[in-house]
Amino acid sequence: MIGKYNTLRVVKEVDFGVYLDGGEDFGEILLPIRYTPPGLKPEDEIEVFIYLDSEDRVIATTEEPYAQIGELAYLEAVSVNKTGAFLDWGLMKDLMVPFREQAERMVEGQKYVVYVYLDDESRRIVATSKLNSALDNLIPEYHERDEVELMVIDKTDLGYKVAINNTHTGMLYYNELFRPIKIGDKTTGYIKKVREDDKIDVALEKPGYGMKIDGLAGEILEQLKAKGGKLDISDKSPAEVIYKVFGTSKKNFKKAIGTLYKQRLIEIDKESIKLL
Repeated sequence: MIGKYNTLRVVKEVDFGVYLDGGEDFGEILLPIRYTPPGLKPEDEIEVFIYLDSEDRVIATTEEPYAQIGELAYLEAVSVNKTGAFLDWGLMKDLMVPFREQAERMVEGQKYVVYVYLDDESRRIVATSKLNSALDNLIPEYHERDEVELMVIDKTDLGYKVAINNTHTGMLYYNELFRPIKIGDKTTGYIKKVREDDKIDVALEKPGYGMKIDGLAGEILEQLKAKGGKLDISDKSPAEVIYKVFGTSKKNFKKAIGTLYKQRLIEIDKESIKLL
């Protein structure tokens, strides 16, 4: 319950908020009045985030943290003291990263990718930037073309290292990127390959997209018709321009216009494509 969203029943109203039913483990949990929606009354249910306040009391809030337990986030260090660094994660009480959990000594004003977890000893919500200890602890059970949620966590010589569904790491290669990305970005992606050593390659478009090439080719034809038979874009155009217009990679765009060209539906020059 702590560090997660929960839907709880209102037990009673008080001058300073309402109490929610936290079950046998937590009893009544206060939702302070500043977070209580107007009209909330006993027996109503409300979704809240549960955490410990500055005095380590279990408390509820309707504020939305940037991450909950078991998730990654890209957060700014707003202060550093002798106990650790404190990150802004969207709640009144900042998120602590103990010194022992810092991959590099954190500096106020800098942003870091961290993993949020519940410390077993203190029962407090904390974070770590030592992602190797937080990820890749399970055997990957992904299959090629599976849709996954990605977060960019590092930059390497080959490409961007990404977190997959907050549980594993993968590689997104530079030569397969068709739009700019940066550390901290979150996006939908696809499993390209799970290698024998359990390392994972990912892509921003589903592998085997050629199966859907007719749909893209049809979209190109429709745009050509709508624009009077000519589009100022071709296989020589920058990948960023192609993505902005058609939301696809340069590779798939070239396949699509190649199909139309072979069917003698269009002609292609250096700067445009035209209907025949």
